[in-house]
Parts: sequence; structure tokens; C-alpha cells
Amino acid sequence: MRNHILTVLKQIEKDYEISILYACESGSRAWGFPSTDSDYDVRFIYVHKKEWYLSIDQRRDVLEVPKHDKLSIHVDKLLDLNGWELTKALRLFRKSNPPLLEWLHSSIVYYQTSTAIKRMNELESQVFSPVSGIHHYLKMAKGNYRDYLNREEVKIKRYFNIFRPLLAAKWIEKHGVFPPIKFTELLEDILPTGAIRDILDDIIKRKMAGEVLDHTPRTQMINPYVEAEIEHLEQYVQEISADKPNPTELLNQLFRDTLDEVWG
Repeated sequence: MRNHILTVLKQIEKDYEISILYACESGSRAWGFPSTDSDYDVRFIYVHKKEWYLSIDQRRDVLEVPKHDKLSIHVDKLLDLNGWELTKALRLFRKSNPPLLEWLHSSIVYYQTSTAIKRMNELESQVFSPVSGIHHYLKMAKGNYRDYLNREEVKIKRYFNIFRPLLAAKWIEKHGVFPPIKFTELLEDILPTGAIRDILDDIIKRKMAGEVLDHTPRTQMINPYVEAEIEHLEQYVQEISADKPNPTELLNQLFRDTLDEVWG
């Protein structure tokens, strides 16, 4: 599949006259616990030719292949590609956008060219906002937990949808930096032992064995732990500062330099 992904990325460049700077895996494969039939969720950052940016009209700044944007070659049915144009990515980076930062921290990188991504990684400490990160992951964990509470039986995947963002928020609280993507790294650091850890270890084994769509009785032991952590994090995030220096000029220069580097 990796060779097919690289072929598709090259064809996207040709068909849409762009240069892909970076491509990675997102979702369960990057988290480290894919099931046997998991999709390949490829995410990428790209840049247009200089002339594309010299327009009085705002243009579409995403590519979604094959969902909305067609390609001149076959794309495997398990493959879903979503790309953001560089200025869109940089604006989101300036706002410490967690989904974008997850791309940059992916455990599976398919392709990287130019120095743009390296420079973004070097600037991350100046743009990352613990407030933004905790709010994002808390909202995700709370929404998935409310859904969990309404069901007597729960899809195995829903446990990850609660605990991955919850542990990511706790990582930010503990370390003050963006969390790792691999779920096992979060577990080892935040929940090294205990009853909840034992439950999650069992669920990981079941998911990787292909039980992603199977249902399991709701585990009541999880409720008090999740509720206590959500309450604690909601209080904690109100007490920390959101102040960060404005990196706009640095990002403007990064964009200009990338255009010159890629297109000359």
C-alpha cells in the first residue's frame, strides 16, 4: 500500500499542478492500533505555483481525493486523502490547531520535501498553546463520553475515542507540550498501571484482532475515572495563561521562502 500511496501522491501533484511538501498517516494507523480493515487516512500539505497566489479571488485551499477531487488513476478503496494548502496550514499552525499538529507529529510519514515542515517543527514551541490543546481534546473526550453513557453496549472503538483525547489533555497538563500520537506512549506515561489500564490493554488487543465493530457491555468502572478527570481538567484549563508571541511574520517568511525553494 505504501507504494500505491506514493504513486497517488505523485499523480495528485501532476493532475493539480501542485507540490506536496509533506504527507503522513492520520487516525488509527498513526495511533498504533489499526484493525485488520482500517482505512489509510493520508493527510498532506501542499503548495501551488506562485501565480496561483496572485489573484484577487480567494480560492479553494483543500484537496479531498477521491471523495470530492478526482484523479486520473485508480485510487484504492481503503485510501482516503485530504490535503491543506500551505497558507491554510500556516494559519492553523499559528492558532495551534491540534489536528494539524497531529499531522506534524504523525508516527507514519510517507513523504517530506523542502525545509518548510522542518521549520514548522522548530517553531512549534513558539506557537503551541496548552489552553487550545486541552480545550480541543476535552471537547472531544466529553462528546464521546456523553455518547458512551447513552448506550448499554459500546463499540470497542468508542473507548479509544474517549481515552485518546482524555490522555492527550492530561499529557499537556503534565508536560506542557503537544502529546505523542501513539496511544501506547500516552498510556505508559499517564496510566502505567491500574484497573483502567488493564481494561484498555484488553480493548487494544481486541481491536487489533479485528473486533472494531463488536459491542461490549459498558464498563461502569470507567465512569468515575473519566468524570473526575474531565472535571479536574476543566478547572485546570481555566487557571493557565494563553499568552503567546505573534509568529505571523515568521510564518510569512516561511511561506515566501518555501515558494522560492520549491518553484524557484
